[in-house]
Amino acid sequence: MDALKNRIVVITGPRHSGKTSAARALGKILGWLTVDLDELVERQNGKSPRELFIEGPEIFRKAEALALSSLLNQAEGPLIVSAGGGLIDNEKAMPHLVEAKTPGLLIVYLEINAESAWRRVLADGELPPFLNTENPKETHYALHSRRSESYRAIAHLTISAENKSPEEIAREIYARLM
Repeated sequence: MDALKNRIVVITGPRHSGKTSAARALGKILGWLTVDLDELVERQNGKSPRELFIEGPEIFRKAEALALSSLLNQAEGPLIVSAGGGLIDNEKAMPHLVEAKTPGLLIVYLEINAESAWRRVLADGELPPFLNTENPKETHYALHSRRSESYRAIAHLTISAENKSPEEIAREIYARLM
């Protein structure tokens, strides 16, 4: 476990792929601090990511980038971060991951198919603002396809989250860390 003491695991993937639940389950296994990036954005700004996005996508992206930067720069000891589903589209935030000088940074991509993700979005009951288009399903599928390719390209580790519990995903990440 000593080799893991300075690790930062960032769990990425599409909306509703189970990032936050898997991060919390992994945190329990490892005994590490777990931070949800969207929750941090809300604490730092007094507004939810949805509210910030409605005010303007750039307002949200700037807040997300600042939250990620402060988190990575101030991390002491092991940390698990669950990122927002659109982080890959945030040009202000991505350099903090892909150009990070953070030793031990591990980017995990939770892969889920577009149809499963769409069903989970619908089950949420309210479409996210970026899907308020003429054809939300078509927009979702296009975003999912493009983002999946981008997440795969930056990930150190890809885990299928399809039909798995957060605990199963966490155990698989844990096994790959060891």
